[in-house]
Amino acid sequence: MDLGLTNKSVLVMASSAGLGKAAAMEFSREGANVMLFSPFEEELKAAQAEIKSVTGREPAYTVGDITVAEDIKRVVKNTVDKFGPIYALVNNSGGPPAGTFDDFDDEAWQKAYELNLLSYIRSIREVLPYMRKLGKGRIVNYTSSSVKQVLDNLILSNTFRMGVVGLTKTLSQELGKDNILINVMGPGRIGTARIQQLDKIRAQKAGISVEEVYKNTIKNIPLGRYGTPDEYARLTVFLCSEANTYITGQTVLVDGGMTKAF
Repeated sequence: MDLGLTNKSVLVMASSAGLGKAAAMEFSREGANVMLFSPFEEELKAAQAEIKSVTGREPAYTVGDITVAEDIKRVVKNTVDKFGPIYALVNNSGGPPAGTFDDFDDEAWQKAYELNLLSYIRSIREVLPYMRKLGKGRIVNYTSSSVKQVLDNLILSNTFRMGVVGLTKTLSQELGKDNILINVMGPGRIGTARIQQLDKIRAQKAGISVEEVYKNTIKNIPLGRYGTPDEYARLTVFLCSEANTYITGQTVLVDGGMTKAF
């Protein structure tokens, strides 16, 4: 299947590692021109080199912070200047601290809002003029499986990830006339550094080993294992492709069947 991504201009946020880097890799495999974005320049350089070695295409990168409005404006400008009007945006962000309601003050709530919701709003605002100029566009917003079934000890994530769903559903109604399709993807237990961190926290709280946490967790995953970033990325690329012509406003979990809620 030709996904129609050759030489398309694609911006992937928080893409020096994990799910963002995996998405950038898959876009490059499909011939897209990819801009990486992260605060960590050494990781960006490593991701750039790895993607080029695997796909033969070298992505560009911009160093910046997704919680800083001017940095978002700058990476969008850099992408347009180098690759032309942006066709696809993948919004991604690291997770906020784990904890319960009593653990967090106003500052923690504000930081989580800026990281996991406001950054998405700002990125979308900046790319929409270019997508409208193209007469089409694709946006995928990464969240969490918690948007379907809340996760213990993750109240900040549970709260603001749901905000992204509301944003996405509303924008799907507003942007259809512009031929801009926008969807949410939520990972379950995908083998990333974030999941390793959360498993360590769970192990410490329960007084068990990380391996025991893993074994207990996969009992609730019908496919019997954690997913891989590549598996997650492949759906991202399809949703952002020309092959996707009628899926918008949806929330799709990639979780091996773990989430029992609809």
